[in-house]
Amino acid sequence: MKWYIIHSYSGFERKVKESLESRVNAFGLQEKIGKVLIPTESVTEVRGGKKYTSERMFYPGYVLVEMDMDDHVWHVVKSTPRVTGILSALAAAPTPAVRRGVQHIVYKVATAARSRSSRSV
Repeated sequence: MKWYIIHSYSGFERKVKESLESRVNAFGLQEKIGKVLIPTESVTEVRGGKKYTSERMFYPGYVLVEMDMDDHVWHVVKSTPRVTGILSALAAAPTPAVRRGVQHIVYKVATAARSRSSRSV
């Protein structure tokens, strides 16, 4: 499987992730579509003398999807509500994202998730 960058309406990344995951189950594409990630990080701010930690998207409008692309999978993904397309070098055919760049993003997401879980314990 390779990583693809899905473009969505900004602010609807979570809805796209949920819709895509439910469509994977509905169409039986568990073997074709793997992880669906929203690139987020934890941000701590001080407002009014109090610390607030929130989640911020570092690539608003984008969702990372690990998949084994074919015509059927491409149709299911692009017909998902609030998906506007796949980030691609070629306009005609979706191209996978650069592996090194995706690994960096996945690492940042995993690091942010670990720091959130260690704070909640």
